[in-house]
Amino acid sequence: MNITDTAQRNHDKLFPNDVSKLAVTDPELIEIFDNWAFDDVLAEDGPEIRTRLMLQLAAIIACQAVNEYRAMLGAALNVGVTPIEVKEIVYQALPYLGMARLFDFLGATNEVLLSRGITLPLEGQSTTSEETRFDKGLAVQKQIFGAQIDAMYEKSPKDQIHIQTFLSANCFGDYYTRNGLDLKTRELLTFAMLSALGGCEPQLAGHIAGNLAVGNDRQVLIGTVTQLLPFIGYPRSLNALRLINEATQDHGQ
Repeated sequence: MNITDTAQRNHDKLFPNDVSKLAVTDPELIEIFDNWAFDDVLAEDGPEIRTRLMLQLAAIIACQAVNEYRAMLGAALNVGVTPIEVKEIVYQALPYLGMARLFDFLGATNEVLLSRGITLPLEGQSTTSEETRFDKGLAVQKQIFGAQIDAMYEKSPKDQIHIQTFLSANCFGDYYTRNGLDLKTRELLTFAMLSALGGCEPQLAGHIAGNLAVGNDRQVLIGTVTQLLPFIGYPRSLNALRLINEATQDHGQ
């Protein structure tokens, strides 16, 4: 196999002493993929290695690829992503993917952490109570999305206003207010998940605007898509890039 030295070095950082079964059964495919994903793609601007692995984990969860998630979770822990950060990535996925999609990933995460001698449960990261979750969540929504949150409440049909309340109290109050990850990282993880999920382009466009509002600029977003591409494919990556282009034209970036 003709794996480049650069690809091999980058691969070995994530998977030291790994012996790939696919390298035996599908050597041509592994040569193409590794040279692209671990050489060509990594030569482009993108997030530093820990952040890259965190974003890839989020996208892989959205892709429902639990076996790839197990492998990349090991890689993430190898390069210094902490157990709390891992758990927060998984928890952040719940309001966007739902428990049906997330359940197997909770189990896989726990198995990998326990196999490394990490005691569960981890230290709690919640910062809200039943009494404060709505107000704190609404404040985070407005911090990210501004005045349009008031407009969403005003325009909501009366028989759907409870969904707006759920968004404030649950999606943002229960999750975005947690410790373990900062707001910019959480919003970028959401962008990664929605890009990989597909079929939710209006929400993806909204969270592109949200990322721009919290300081994740055009180059951060493009760099994120570049590093997700080997795992989510071209169609969804190109969809995300189109929406980034539309949003940043509006913002003059």
